[in-house]
Amino acid sequence: MQKILRTILIFVLFPISFSLIFTATYFSFFSPEINTFIVKSNSLKDKDKFGKVLGASEVISDSAVNNENPKKDVTSIQGLILTEGKPNNLTSGSLKELNNLKIGKTEFNLTAKIGAVMDCQSDNIIFEKNADQLWPIASITKLVTALVFLDYNPGWEKIYEIKSSDKREGGRIYLFSGDKVKVKDLFYFSLVGSDNTATIALINTTDLTEAEFVQKMNEKMQRLDLINTKFIDPIGLNNNNVSTAKEIAKFTKIALANKDICQASLSKKYEFTTLAGRKKVIYNTNELLNKYPDKEINLIGGKTGHMEAAGYCLVSKFENNSHEIITVVLGAASDHDRFSLTQRLVDEVYKNF
Repeated sequence: MQKILRTILIFVLFPISFSLIFTATYFSFFSPEINTFIVKSNSLKDKDKFGKVLGASEVISDSAVNNENPKKDVTSIQGLILTEGKPNNLTSGSLKELNNLKIGKTEFNLTAKIGAVMDCQSDNIIFEKNADQLWPIASITKLVTALVFLDYNPGWEKIYEIKSSDKREGGRIYLFSGDKVKVKDLFYFSLVGSDNTATIALINTTDLTEAEFVQKMNEKMQRLDLINTKFIDPIGLNNNNVSTAKEIAKFTKIALANKDICQASLSKKYEFTTLAGRKKVIYNTNELLNKYPDKEINLIGGKTGHMEAAGYCLVSKFENNSHEIITVVLGAASDHDRFSLTQRLVDEVYKNF
């Protein structure tokens, strides 16, 4: 009798148990209805080539990737790629496509190192590429310099005499020792033509030293909770003047809300005469002033920046039917690229959102 029971155990019960264990194990590891995985888009192939539209959940089920009832299995894809107000279904190529995200129906190839678009009404970032990466910001620094200066403005009509210690390299020299100019003229030269000597002279019209002024710039960024934005100098010649595309968009919105900064950044040229009768003329470094308004899109302001470490940089504010956005392009390969990329980015955003 025992021999018969052993035979039944070996040849009948053991295979059934093995089958049950195998089946449970299979579904535990391979069932698309159970497992999900995290897609890290910044680790995918060609990560530096394309920007992405924010708003997509990074948790996507296996079955969504295999196009098996994606509406059921994708836990949250609202805002991933908007087409006529609805999220596109993910296909079998979804893993790759997450790195090639589109603005509406159009795939946008941002060849600059870093970029972002911020909606001014909500402060939401609606397009980004490496938007949290620290990057030297060159003369975009001067927007914050102007913002802090306005807290200590001694008066637009105050006369200041240019000193040899005000002189800074980088760009053409417009102001010389002994020139007597108004504070307003220094302010406009700083923002219109990104003049470094004028910027240092502007700071010296306040009661602050250059080091104290830079400290005030950093303190203002801290108060605004822009913790990744740091300044070493007030003009942008130091590679350690850094920020992120997201934070640049935020402090640019604040800076351009001031009418004096906004008006200066929109001036195609600025000219004045010193007390000694010398005429000074400077031209804006922002070529987009010659491109807008265009297609009912208006340029509201902006600032250029360039150094070898930073590449060609540009932050701009636009308006279309009262809808304002701020674009940031950092690390473009050429002077032309920063403007053309911004134009294309703006066109796609307004066309699709």
